[in-house]
Amino acid sequence: MEGFNTTTLTEFVFLGFSSFLEYQNFLFCAVLLAYITCVLGNITIFVLIRIESSLHTPMYFFISTFAVLEIFFVSVTVPNLLAILIQTEKTISFFGCLTQLYAFNGLGTTECFLLSVMVFDRYLAITNPLRYSSIMNSQFCYKLAILPWFLGFTIPLFATVETFLLDFCGPNKIDHFFCDLSAVQNLACSDPFVSNITTVAASFFSIVLPFFALVGFYIRIIYTVLKIKSKEGKKKAFSTCSSHLIVASLFYGSAIIVYVRPKGSHYDKFLALTYTVVTPVLNPFIYTFRNREVKNAIRKVTRLSGYHEVSMLTSHTTS
Repeated sequence: MEGFNTTTLTEFVFLGFSSFLEYQNFLFCAVLLAYITCVLGNITIFVLIRIESSLHTPMYFFISTFAVLEIFFVSVTVPNLLAILIQTEKTISFFGCLTQLYAFNGLGTTECFLLSVMVFDRYLAITNPLRYSSIMNSQFCYKLAILPWFLGFTIPLFATVETFLLDFCGPNKIDHFFCDLSAVQNLACSDPFVSNITTVAASFFSIVLPFFALVGFYIRIIYTVLKIKSKEGKKKAFSTCSSHLIVASLFYGSAIIVYVRPKGSHYDKFLALTYTVVTPVLNPFIYTFRNREVKNAIRKVTRLSGYHEVSMLTSHTTS
C-alpha cells in the first residue's frame, strides 16, 4: 500500500443492472416513482410534525430527524441509479466515487445509530414514565439527535481512507449502481486485506453494536409491557413501538447481510435496492398508516386547510 500516487485510474464504470437491459425502462420508472414518493412523504412528515403542536414530543422530534436523514440517504444513491439506467456512459470520477462512498456510509451509519436512539426514547417512555418528561428535555433530545450524526461520519472515515489508499491500476468496472466499500475494494491491484478488516470492524461498530443495543431495549420494553395488567395498556404501549420495529427490522436485516462480511458478492446490489429504495419509500407510510396520532394530525391539518379555502372563497364572493 503506497498511497494515491500509485493509482492510475481516473474514473470508475458502473455495471449496474446491465445484464437486465430489457427491464431498464421499467426499473427506471419504478425507482423514479419510489424516489419521488419517498422525498415527498418524508417532507410531509417533517412539515406536519413542525406545524402540529400535538406532535411536539421527543418521539416525533426523532421521527422528523429521521425523515430528513432519509431524504439525504436516498439522494446519495438513487439519482445515480436513475442516471446509469438511462445513460450510455455510466462513469464516475475517482474523487466522485470517494465522496459518494463516504457520504453513503456516513448517512447509513447515522441511520443505524438514530434508530437505536429512537428505541431508547421509547424504552424510557415505557419503563420510566414518571421521569420521562424530566429526562427527555429539549436539550437532551438535541444532544441525542446530534450524536448519531457525529458517530455516523466518524466511524466510516477509517474504512474509506483505507479503501482509497489502495492501488487502482487495472479493472475499473464496479459491479454495483453506486460506490460502496466492498465493490470498490474488489477492484484494487494491491492486497485489500487491511481495508477489508477495517470495513468489517467499522460494520461491527456501526451496525452490529447499535443492533444489539436496539434488541436489548426491545427485550426490556417487552418485559415491562407484559407486566401491564390491562389489555388496553399493553396495546397502547406496543403501538408506540410497532412502526419503529418494522422500519428497524427492514433496515438492519439487509444491512447486516451485506456489510458484516469482508468480501462483497454479485448479489449485494440487489440487496442494496432493499435499503436504498424499497425501505425508504415504505417508511413514510409505516409511520403514518400505523400511527393514530399522525393520522389525526393529518386530518386536522386537512380540515383547517379546507376551512381556510372555504373562508377565502366566501370572503372573495362577498366582496
